[in-house]
Amino acid sequence: MTVSVIIPMYNAAQSIERCLDSVKAQTWRGNFEIIIVNDGSTDRSAEVVQEYMVRNPDLDISIIHQQNQGVSKARNVAMERSKGEYIAFLDADDVWLPEKTAKQMLLLNDERLQIDFISCLINKDKLRFPYFSKEGLADVTFRKLLIRNGIASPTAIFKRKILLNTGYFDSDQRYAEDHNYWLRISKKNKMYILAENLVFAGNGKRTFGVSGLSANLTEMEKGFQKNLSEMYRAGRIGSSELIIYSTFYSLKYVFRLFRNLFYTLKGK
Repeated sequence: MTVSVIIPMYNAAQSIERCLDSVKAQTWRGNFEIIIVNDGSTDRSAEVVQEYMVRNPDLDISIIHQQNQGVSKARNVAMERSKGEYIAFLDADDVWLPEKTAKQMLLLNDERLQIDFISCLINKDKLRFPYFSKEGLADVTFRKLLIRNGIASPTAIFKRKILLNTGYFDSDQRYAEDHNYWLRISKKNKMYILAENLVFAGNGKRTFGVSGLSANLTEMEKGFQKNLSEMYRAGRIGSSELIIYSTFYSLKYVFRLFRNLFYTLKGK
């Protein structure tokens, strides 16, 4: 049984080794296929990975080089190349806690639950409305995802069948691309969040307004609105819902701007 670990990498020379160490330290006893896509890095990221591969010949690591095309394209290229029965996402500046894979795989292979996709919590985050835990699991539905994207990319592991019934990321989308993918996955698959903090992301920074793509709140808002329009065109929401959710997203955007300003002024 193999988990394909998909790692997009851009200028991550300072963090990629720590990221790979976290995969190496997993307590799960299956196989890992680690596929890194070097998305046009201009620092020593690629060299650091090559050196790590030499020091760890027992790990199945491959690196793909491409011009900078964004995280969606990078993940798609890796998923197309992957061979594992399961797909897991991990970003180059994030780390998994040692028991993450073992706990998630146990649930994915529980025939009673029939789970296709499972995530967990990052940093010190908690489940927030509309997600509620029942015996440690919160079910994820299309409507809940419209209200809140409760799934961070480096927390996700899912069965390969999702590539067949859903496809891949929108290669042209750089912001809220994970939200778009989760919405599409929810149409044909059972999704859950394991209510345990098993990923340390972005060095513990806030998830919005500080680091990575999510730091650009304006572009993130455009991405969420794009996702709504796509769901409307796909017939999954009606015109009234489109207006309601669009207004809701706009209000959340304004709230995030003020919240980000507040925390910035407090030096957080």
